[in-house]
Amino acid sequence: MLQSVELENFLSHKNTKLTFDRGVTVFVGQNGAGKSSIIDAITFALFGEHLRKSTKGLLRRGSNQSYAKVEFSIGSRQFEAVRKIDSKGTVGAVLHEKINGESVPLAAGERRQFGESMTKTIEDLIGLDFEKLKVASIVQQGELQAIIEADPKKFKELVNAIIGIDKLDIAYESMKKSIDNFRTTVRSRLGYDDTNMDTLQNRIDVLSKEIAFLEPQKRKLEADKILQENEFFISQQNVESGTPKELKIKEIENKKEDLLRHLRDSMVRMKRDLTEKEKKLAECSNSLSISSVKFQVESDAKQAQSDIDRINIELRQVGEKIASVQSQQDIANRLHLVDGKCPVCDSKVDKLNPLFDEKYIMSELEALKKKTEIATKENTVTQNKKKELDARLQQITKAEGILSSNNIKSQEDLVKLEEEISRLRINTRDIPLEINIGNLMQYAIDEYSTNVVKSMSTLVEDTRDFNINSFRDLKLKIEQQRRALSTLDQDIVAVNTKLKIYQDDSEKISHILLELQEVKQYVSNLETIRSQIYNRDGPVATSLRSWALCTISQKASEYLSTFNVKIQRITLEDKARDIGVTCHAGNLELDLESLSGGEKVSVALALRLGMAHFMGSSNLNFIILDEPTTHLDQERRKSLVNVLAQAFESNIDSISQFIIITHDSDIFENSNIDAIYDFKSTPEGTVVTPI
Repeated sequence: MLQSVELENFLSHKNTKLTFDRGVTVFVGQNGAGKSSIIDAITFALFGEHLRKSTKGLLRRGSNQSYAKVEFSIGSRQFEAVRKIDSKGTVGAVLHEKINGESVPLAAGERRQFGESMTKTIEDLIGLDFEKLKVASIVQQGELQAIIEADPKKFKELVNAIIGIDKLDIAYESMKKSIDNFRTTVRSRLGYDDTNMDTLQNRIDVLSKEIAFLEPQKRKLEADKILQENEFFISQQNVESGTPKELKIKEIENKKEDLLRHLRDSMVRMKRDLTEKEKKLAECSNSLSISSVKFQVESDAKQAQSDIDRINIELRQVGEKIASVQSQQDIANRLHLVDGKCPVCDSKVDKLNPLFDEKYIMSELEALKKKTEIATKENTVTQNKKKELDARLQQITKAEGILSSNNIKSQEDLVKLEEEISRLRINTRDIPLEINIGNLMQYAIDEYSTNVVKSMSTLVEDTRDFNINSFRDLKLKIEQQRRALSTLDQDIVAVNTKLKIYQDDSEKISHILLELQEVKQYVSNLETIRSQIYNRDGPVATSLRSWALCTISQKASEYLSTFNVKIQRITLEDKARDIGVTCHAGNLELDLESLSGGEKVSVALALRLGMAHFMGSSNLNFIILDEPTTHLDQERRKSLVNVLAQAFESNIDSISQFIIITHDSDIFENSNIDAIYDFKSTPEGTVVTPI
């Protein structure tokens, strides 16, 4: 049983403490006055859970610390549960048992990893966890209205939640996730799952058609290959037998080219020799002609040199005379008759000595100069002649060198050279520059060419019946056959590759399909379990709901019998979309619409108590009704109060306490209510006053 609830800085409460006793306790006040905060304080102190968005939001605005304390009794044992929260949202918790006036700690905090949990200790003490307590002891706003108004969907959902069938939805979805995860695992391993079996079977059918198409194609290609290999073998044998003769033909061609090259080289060599000999003949003929006058030229050269020497002596002598006469001229220039007297002896003379006569000396000088000029001209002519003779002597020397280098000594040698030139001219004219295989001997102009001609003649004889053009056509044909065989091999490899791929794919897919058959069976079993056991409309859930509805109906009927109404029994029936509620008064069946307001409230409360009983008896044995009068008319509100009073007076199932949260204070006037607390919102927080 709840004994007290204490709040400090908790939500809108600055400092509030409420005490409880057996019976009906009512919280009245306007919306937002902090009435429902008491529910959050109770569940937070006991389980650390609440109906708010965040734990930190439980802290009163402007406060650094908050706590909620609940004192409760189970039988003769007294307990105190406290949870604190600071501004960081950190929660501290401790549970004490009061023994002989002293507080003995039982549990603290939520260190589950160390086996310490205050919440777990409380769950064990009262026999309920937070979720079960919400269903068994806390009737949320509008639940009674949903039952009274018989809203098919809401009522059935409430019943499902009470029974726990809504948890089947979680299991139902979890099973779906398990199936999906199983398929994902299968898909990650095989690349497919059981949903792909038709696709895989279609793929096998396509592969089978491809294989059926390729196999005869492969056999045809292999048969064609055998035929072409036989033809190729015959052609290859013919080529092998003709190859030595082809080589001889090639050798003939090579020798032919070699012979032709030799003939051309010989032609060039003979022409070069002919040119050289012709040049030699011309040079030697000219040189022999030049050297034939050697003795005459040498004699003329000696005579010219003798004349030059003589003229030079004469020029020297004339020069000496000119010098002597010029000396006399100098003296004559100083000697003149003065008044018919000698300038030397001053004797009277008619004329001077001719040696000192200027006119005589001048005429003498003129004569000597003319002589010098004549001698000089003669000397020049003779010098030029001497140069010409010397040049001719050089030519003769050069000609003699040419003759000596060419070993020509006489005209007879030149005649022999002319004969050689004549022969060379004939030979160069007769050498052929094209090879005629039919007459090879005409090309035997020397020892080398003779040997080549003999070798060629032998090769020609060996290949006389061999047609090189036909052989070359055969080689072209064998190359075509080889390429055709290569193409066939490629086609066969391509077909074999495709067949191998298709066969491997078919085999692989077949193995996958075999595995997927088992997967499909396994998934089918899971789906059966899911639909039969976890489906809220499946046979298990339906059977469970029928049993639960029967139990709730039976217990609700027991509760209803303690109320002062004409209805003795209630039956709940599971339907497709809702739950049918039938009331029995004697032998009459009544539906909810035909009941009075008080009867409807009685039925709703009896059903809710039956649901709470179905959840299991709690050691706390209290029920909180949050705004049960919402949407109820005045008559039904009054009826609810009377029903609650009667229910408590009947001491049904030892429920110790009813806590009613409402803003309708007037309905409790003149009612048998044990305690009423008035909640008011002030600037300092919620203020609670007993009425």
